[in-house]
Amino acid sequence: MSKAMKLLIDSDIYNSFFTISLLFLINAFNLKNYLLAQNTVMGKDMEMSTKKLVVGLAGMPGAGKSVVVNVAVKMGYGVVVMGDVVREEAAKRRLEPTPENLGKIMLELREKEGNNVIAKRCVSKIEKAKEQKVIVDGVRSLSEVEEFKKHFPKFTLIAVHASPETRFKRLYHRGRSDDPKNFEVFHERDMRELSVGLGKAIAMAEHIIINEEKLETVKEKIREVLEKVERKWMR
Repeated sequence: MSKAMKLLIDSDIYNSFFTISLLFLINAFNLKNYLLAQNTVMGKDMEMSTKKLVVGLAGMPGAGKSVVVNVAVKMGYGVVVMGDVVREEAAKRRLEPTPENLGKIMLELREKEGNNVIAKRCVSKIEKAKEQKVIVDGVRSLSEVEEFKKHFPKFTLIAVHASPETRFKRLYHRGRSDDPKNFEVFHERDMRELSVGLGKAIAMAEHIIINEEKLETVKEKIREVLEKVERKWMR
């Protein structure tokens, strides 16, 4: 092989190596910028999440959680219903949303994935809510409270309470598919809710609303509690 030919080949190899190296550097630079951009977006999302005021709502079935939610919505809150996670799971399994089926699914999910499984599945729903104030309907245990506090520092738990007699009447007349048709089913549902820690969550709530008075009186109490929570976290 002539010296000229060897120099030409060496030159081609050098140029190819240079081109490959240059492309590698360009791709690495683009990747770095992409990752920085993604981290910036994730950082902003995380910052937005930590700034959100999240109010957890606990209460026995029929206590009046929906009344609290309705007042909160009028005050600009977004809503995440924890029971929807269980209803969504029932729909996936093509099961009717009866009290028995939903109760069984709830206990099964907790047994397989931990007592905070429903809260974990709700975190993304809260993060996606466009509102900076979100009320979470259906907190059932202290492990769920801890899960929410881990993601949302501005978390406050409130509870709503009513007597068993009052609650049964409300549920019986509400007529939702998962509402009890007799007191025996109502009692079984109460025991199931208490078995996952709902009683402890209610006992540890920072604010308790008694829902046994006239509706407008209760609504005024709810507004006062939510305004107090907002003054604490949003001043």
